[in-house]
Amino acid sequence: MFKLGLTGGIGSGKTKVADMLAELGATVIDTDVIAHALTAVGGQAIEPIRTAFGEQAISAAGAMDRDYMRDRVFNEPRDRKRLEAILHPLIAQEVQRQTSQASGCYVVFVVPLLIESGRWVDRVDRVCVVDCDRQTQIERVQTRSGLSRERIEQIIEAQASRQQRLAAADDVLDNGAHISTTELRAQVLGLHQQWCNLTG
Repeated sequence: MFKLGLTGGIGSGKTKVADMLAELGATVIDTDVIAHALTAVGGQAIEPIRTAFGEQAISAAGAMDRDYMRDRVFNEPRDRKRLEAILHPLIAQEVQRQTSQASGCYVVFVVPLLIESGRWVDRVDRVCVVDCDRQTQIERVQTRSGLSRERIEQIIEAQASRQQRLAAADDVLDNGAHISTTELRAQVLGLHQQWCNLTG
């Protein structure tokens, strides 16, 4: 089955594009959604995270405390590696399970850090980047999450640069502030038709 890697910086619109591709018949496997499920109440990663980082890493409700862990992994690279060592094998296991059940015209792996990870580029047939300028990213994330501009800037700096993503892209979707949902959908449909032609 044809495998597409879909990526883009925070606030670029990956989820919006993935939803459109799912509507068009692709099987979408979103690593962020998987990670959220693993760290939600009752998720497989909760007890390993509690063991590694202590009770303060778990909220009163029983999910991973995202604000607390975000601060820890940004301030301490070793903590980020410890968290990744817990999450990545579990994510990979679930990705494999969902891939084995994929029934769409092709499968889309939504991976925010596809370029950075170094593991994904060789697993997919093509890489599609959802692209927009930095200011648009910041405004979108502020609107949806309420994070401070400083924290959003930190997240952007921790990701691959826009230039690095575009250099790795086989296909690019322009989702800048000037692009309407209708225009984005037209771009998505055009690429979807191309990708369907590559399946075999």
